[in-house]
Amino acid sequence: SATSDNASGELTAVVDELLGQLSTKFSTISSELISKMDDMSRRLDNLEATIQAGEGGKGDGSSK
Repeated sequence: SATSDNASGELTAVVDELLGQLSTKFSTISSELISKMDDMSRRLDNLEATIQAGEGGKGDGSSK
């Protein structure tokens, strides 16, 4: 029974470590995705501003 308890404890430790690693990786990927989405949003805003400036006031600017 002591061997069974020890094996169970080792399994629990391994699973806890794996879950911790997965959580860290998920957080990292989530942060990277948010950063990339923010960057794309800024680039789209810049593109929109450039297009509107290039139109020279032809539109009324209410495209949003």
